[in-house]
Amino acid sequence: MLLEGGWLRTGDIVTVDGDGFVKVVDRRKELIITGGFNVSPSEVEEVLRSSQDIADVAVVGLPRPDGGEEVVAAVVLQPGTELDEAGLRAWCRERLTPYKVPRRIVAVDELPKSMLGKVLRREVRDLLADSR
Repeated sequence: MLLEGGWLRTGDIVTVDGDGFVKVVDRRKELIITGGFNVSPSEVEEVLRSSQDIADVAVVGLPRPDGGEEVVAAVVLQPGTELDEAGLRAWCRERLTPYKVPRRIVAVDELPKSMLGKVLRREVRDLLADSR
């Protein structure tokens, strides 16, 4: 459905730079709602991925009993490193607002991916929900 001005509503969240280039940064349906705030999984993933201990990461929202979601990260560690959840959370606290910091960080051997190499967040969410 085309909107006024020729825009097409796709459910993508985009940014437009000064030169008019559009960059898709997330999907609206993947936003995590925690404490009334919206958290972009891609933003949290970018911060975690900047840690030298992390090879790959997927961030998802898991339901809380109060109806909201908690931010949870599944991480693939670099070879030879061990999960330091407190250290990674401190890393995030230095770079993110408090409500975006993952409440749990879980080490996994690999992340489920599509044939195109895109992380399947829905499968990650199911995996983390089962591991509770």
